[in-house]
Amino acid sequence: MTVTRRDFLSASAAFALAPALGGRVLAAPPPREADIVVIGAGAAGIAAARRIVAANRKVIVVEAAGQVGGRCQTDASTFGVPFDRGARWMYNPDTNPMIRLARSAGLDIVTAPAGQKMRIGRRNARAGETEQFLAALVRANRAIDEAARKADIACAAAMPKDLGDWAGTAEFLLGPNFCGKDLKELSAIDKGRAQDRNAAIACRQGLGTLITKLGEQVPLALSTPASRILWSNRDVMVETPSGKITARAAIVTVSSNVLASGNIKFAPELPKRTLDAAAKLSLGSYDRIVLQLPGNPLGLSRDDILIEQSNSTKTALLYGNIAGSSLCTIDVAGSFGRDLSAQGEQAMSAFAAEWLTKLYGSEVGAAVKKTSATRWNAQPFIMGAMSAAAPGAQFSRRILAEPIGAMYLAGEATHETLWGTIDGAWDSGERAADAALRRIGGAKEATPAPAAPAAKHKRRTSPRSGAMN
Repeated sequence: MTVTRRDFLSASAAFALAPALGGRVLAAPPPREADIVVIGAGAAGIAAARRIVAANRKVIVVEAAGQVGGRCQTDASTFGVPFDRGARWMYNPDTNPMIRLARSAGLDIVTAPAGQKMRIGRRNARAGETEQFLAALVRANRAIDEAARKADIACAAAMPKDLGDWAGTAEFLLGPNFCGKDLKELSAIDKGRAQDRNAAIACRQGLGTLITKLGEQVPLALSTPASRILWSNRDVMVETPSGKITARAAIVTVSSNVLASGNIKFAPELPKRTLDAAAKLSLGSYDRIVLQLPGNPLGLSRDDILIEQSNSTKTALLYGNIAGSSLCTIDVAGSFGRDLSAQGEQAMSAFAAEWLTKLYGSEVGAAVKKTSATRWNAQPFIMGAMSAAAPGAQFSRRILAEPIGAMYLAGEATHETLWGTIDGAWDSGERAADAALRRIGGAKEATPAPAAPAAKHKRRTSPRSGAMN
């Protein structure tokens, strides 16, 4: 029996990475001056830079990592088939500008599968059991929404106590699988304000490929971490190992965990309210164990999604036969996923085999040919998955979006309704760019090209074919 995407993926907005360079990567050190400097080449940074380029202003993006994408990274080399190591879905296809941009870039946009499967032990759920689960999920969602109208409590405190055998599965979908955090760590208001994410859309070539493609005309300095930012109400100076960059404004798109970590120094120091807001919007844990399973031993259809009836959140979500390939991903999240990831890739792969054996028998565990796993918490320039507000701290998103002198913060953590999504990151980057452009005087008129000198008529000898200018 399948569960409809509307009933199921409303609980799954996982900020679900072929590492690629992308962008107009600078061979020389970055310029010493720019109108606006952008820190970070993820979705927010690329969106901001494109906006600034379109306004005919000088921009440079400095990125600590060696590739574009941030938490959007598509791996096409490990298995020879592209799969997203991080963000997997986009939402709101009718209004999302990234959908149009992807199509304009020649990439394929596909809708998520219409239904998902549920496993109870070693069998599929029956129709009546699926209906019971859906009823439990609806009641849990409704209880959290109702609680959020009264106070910003923890989602766990609002959960019905009589969900029975479906309690663990509901808690996993609404908490860890939704935002990488257990319900006791999640603000009811933050969850309630999360925009509807039922209409999930994917890029067949991968979201990392999409962000890299969209950044192709953006000036980039990769492997160039910002170590210190000196800021005032007039201008900014960004210090990097490759030199200093002076600009009239800066857009900082690093994750909330990186911002709170102190890895980037600020002079003067960031306001306490900004640092407190970042700490209260810490990143959840969401990782992906990728398995190569030739021969379709699970008997799944193309792009099938599967969950299990579980008595706790120590469970996972499976995405099978990705794009018709033999790849399957097993997503683990929340406190369980964090602990598992900390044990290393070997422990993660062992859990995946054990979990599949529990659901399908030992033959399936033995069929696994090759594995890979993400460990986002251990990535020093990201330090986690997606932001989620602590109970009582939903207001922190507004604070994090406040200008700080000539600096503007952007990224999914600054978006009040699309937090935890690539959509929210992109929108926040465009909004920050618009604010920074207003500060420096808006768009700049293009300088007319000088008139070409009159051509001298002379006899042509032989044409040059394929010249590189």
